[in-house]
Amino acid sequence: MLQLRGITKSYGGRRVLDDVGFDVAPNRLTGFVGGNGAGKTTTMRIALGVLDGDGGEVLLDGAPITDGDRRRFGYMPEERGLYPKMKVAEQIAYLARLHGYAKSEADANATALLEQLGLGERLDDKVETLSLGNQQRAQIAAALVHDPEVLILDEPFSGLDPLAVDVVAGVLQERAAQGVSVLFSSHQLDVVERLCDDLVIIAAGTIRAAGSSDQLRARYAGNRYELRTTGDAGWLRVEPGVQVVDFAAGSAVFDVDSEQTAQRVLSRAVETSDVQSFTPRHPSLAQIFKEVIQ
Repeated sequence: MLQLRGITKSYGGRRVLDDVGFDVAPNRLTGFVGGNGAGKTTTMRIALGVLDGDGGEVLLDGAPITDGDRRRFGYMPEERGLYPKMKVAEQIAYLARLHGYAKSEADANATALLEQLGLGERLDDKVETLSLGNQQRAQIAAALVHDPEVLILDEPFSGLDPLAVDVVAGVLQERAAQGVSVLFSSHQLDVVERLCDDLVIIAAGTIRAAGSSDQLRARYAGNRYELRTTGDAGWLRVEPGVQVVDFAAGSAVFDVDSEQTAQRVLSRAVETSDVQSFTPRHPSLAQIFKEVIQ
């Protein structure tokens, strides 16, 4: 498990990270979201040892992280860093060799990974001839080719079309299932919401929310419910303590002022018609994000 504890960082007297701390657990995908300049990239660079923090510590399985530990990390920066004149498979195999793989194993790893990422027909093409989306796939392959135990990706889905997003998502899910701790940042909240087991939201250099997807949805659900019934739910409009948000024949979404009001609404619904469902409405990640950064 990768653990960040009390990380601080300042530039020219301006605090850009303030007591940043969260965990990246194995077997799970952790999404790291925040606006531009929120501190995501700085945090990831400190975790990688590329940048020094002013305070706090980075731990791996509870122990201070070492340079040797970081050799077991995979990193994809937001800026593409491959050699444009090298052939794709040659480039990825070369990076595996730098991590100690023999040539035959490096070549096999590179080929298998590039094929999995949909670049099997571009193995002998130069990196510079690839589309931006395919260069992004190659960059992801570079982060994965040495089978890292911790994977940190800065905007891995940037520039990918929906089909490519699904391919890359599948590869990351497979790595997490194999026990890898995966942290990735993204501005694509719908992708983060669909993929992630855990979420970390940062704004102005501070962690505003962190936890599993289910925990955060429950924490910020408030008192919003959806009622579906075979009868007319129009009576909700005048029910004390109820504010109707959306209404259609036989269904309504509404806020209540207390749990007691919610139970009273359910009791009346059961008395007046057949209730098909009565469920809390969990907020989307976008809604949670807007709420916690305000």
